Amino acid sequence: MSRGTLTVAQGTAMTIGAVLGTGVLSLPVLAARVAGPASLIAWAALLLISVALATTFSALGSRYPDGGGVAHFARLAFGRSAGAAVGWCFYVAIPLGAPAAAGFGAAYVADVIGGGQWTRYVTIIVLVAVVALMNWYGIQVSGRVQLAIAGTLAVLLALATAVSLPHASLANLTPFAPYGVGGVIAAAAMLVWAFAGWEAVASLSAEYTHPARDIPKATTFAVAVISVLYLGVAWATVAVLGSRASDAPLSDLLQYGFGVAARPLTALVALLLSLGAMNAYFASSARLGAALAQEGLLPHWLAVTVGERAVPRRSLVVSGAAALVTITVLMLSGLPSESTLLLVTGCFTLVYLIGTAAAIKLLARGSGPWWAAVIAFAATVTLAFGTGWHLIPALCVATAAVVTTRLVQSRRDTREALHVGD
Repeated sequence: MSRGTLTVAQGTAMTIGAVLGTGVLSLPVLAARVAGPASLIAWAALLLISVALATTFSALGSRYPDGGGVAHFARLAFGRSAGAAVGWCFYVAIPLGAPAAAGFGAAYVADVIGGGQWTRYVTIIVLVAVVALMNWYGIQVSGRVQLAIAGTLAVLLALATAVSLPHASLANLTPFAPYGVGGVIAAAAMLVWAFAGWEAVASLSAEYTHPARDIPKATTFAVAVISVLYLGVAWATVAVLGSRASDAPLSDLLQYGFGVAARPLTALVALLLSLGAMNAYFASSARLGAALAQEGLLPHWLAVTVGERAVPRRSLVVSGAAALVTITVLMLSGLPSESTLLLVTGCFTLVYLIGTAAAIKLLARGSGPWWAAVIAFAATVTLAFGTGWHLIPALCVATAAVVTTRLVQSRRDTREALHVGD
């Protein structure tokens, strides 16, 4: 197998893109509305859980680098059926979630240039096409682009915080917890998926030049950047905007420094957030599909790769085409682009459950990463209860994967038995 080309800087950018989602555009004010200034406690708590998840998947990726990512870890820990269940859930979730991920940025574009729903869907399609094109030429191209995206985002979000901080007022921090502990818990539940994405970059573990050395570094840098940006925007939303915050707090913060120019600037941030998240997930999904096909868990023709760097173009085309089908169905039905979000939540909850359980089994018992996995697993179990019936579609996908895997294995065993008999 050829040595990967993903550098620490590019890996950091991929991780930031996967985790730093479009939730930063609206979640700070939504959390403040249900918890008041005490929403900052929820942000801090979720950051700690995010560190546990990051440590867990970083440890697994550096020890067991493979394009299968979490599916590979599940297979090592619990066998082929578990690997198939995780792999199918992740692979299905990406094209289902693409319209929602792109839709947040597209909504800001429509707000700036007009055109309503049609502008949103045209923007979504363009974003899917751009991400597919970036990954068509391999991880070295999409990695470089992601580095530019992450750098621009970091500057813009830091700028939004910096230009607004002189207007902060301690009066906005009182009363600190108007809705009590219940409000903080409600805010934490709302913020959970602002910190999802650590599982996505696990599929890129084999793409690093030196996985054992580079993955922990990239993860550490990503955690630091994400923590500063999230807490900075959350603090500014509470301390600067207070009760005056609108549904688009980032736009409100940027207005302190840029006035009317804040609207198109916010649209740019939204587009970059959407593009960064989609790029990381599509890159991971393409490699996951090829890895699953190599193991016989998806059709074998998906395993075909192109060039010296083994670009999984067939798997990428399947993910992109499936995303366009999802977009078409949403357009024809008149449903909003975020309609599939809860289905995606169910899939990723199952991926996290099995992935963190696999980490507990695979990592050295009593080590730092092992304890991080225990914490991450406990947090994911709590999340699963909160997900409720939205887990059912994911369980159906997982069941189909397990049944298919066992049927394929049964046929192989039969063929081998017949061959031995001959």
